[in-house]
Amino acid sequence: MTNTQVTLLQIDNYGPWTVTPEPRRETDLQTMQSRLYADISQFVGARDGYVFFTRFDNMIAVTNGLSIEDHARLQDSIGNRYPVTLSLGVATGTTPVQALSDATTRLQEAGSAQDKDRREVLEGRAIEDGHRTEGDVQIAHFDVINATGTYTDELNAFDTFIEIEQGYAELMRHMRHTHDSLSFFVGGDNVIVVCPDLEEPDYEEAIHHVAEAVDVDLQVGVGRGDSAHEAGYAAKHALETCRADGTRVELEWE
Repeated sequence: MTNTQVTLLQIDNYGPWTVTPEPRRETDLQTMQSRLYADISQFVGARDGYVFFTRFDNMIAVTNGLSIEDHARLQDSIGNRYPVTLSLGVATGTTPVQALSDATTRLQEAGSAQDKDRREVLEGRAIEDGHRTEGDVQIAHFDVINATGTYTDELNAFDTFIEIEQGYAELMRHMRHTHDSLSFFVGGDNVIVVCPDLEEPDYEEAIHHVAEAVDVDLQVGVGRGDSAHEAGYAAKHALETCRADGTRVELEWE
């Protein structure tokens, strides 16, 4: 059984800040958001977690292995170097959706994302080291079969982007509502999905659904571990087996 630890990261009072005392340059905001994401990703990644940018003012992380003290250190680091602060909600669950829902509730109960008085909230609990197992995190790494030959070398860059995003959007919706999973586009034609305890037929069904719905063909490698890094690294190896052997689904733990 999986036991995923999820952290919701929210920039405090970000919307009002972007227009106070007057609207800030969009390029400056985009630059700050990308640098902030990079720094958070480096901090969490050094502790074997994954961070996904989602809307940038809200980020979602898989933080198995990070303590509450680690989260507090991240807040201090960002608060010392950026003109904005972070509030964090931390929760665990047998499905990623459950964990994210609980983490979200903790922040919502502490105040609105645009509450000028809410600063650097840290609410929730982390999995203690003695309670971690090798099956806590399940990561699936999807990509589009022959994306270069089908899209990149045949269409202009924007139309290629539309096709890839269409596949991602359908996969994201399907995995969320059918399998209580969280899917994140990570560049190129790659999607990382944080999953509960799913098996090979579940992934075959998801691939078939996306192909039928939007005519995008996917393959997937799946791994398990006690952290996002361990599970994700196993998933990458499994995906390489798909590419080498022409298979659609490979599970690294089998």
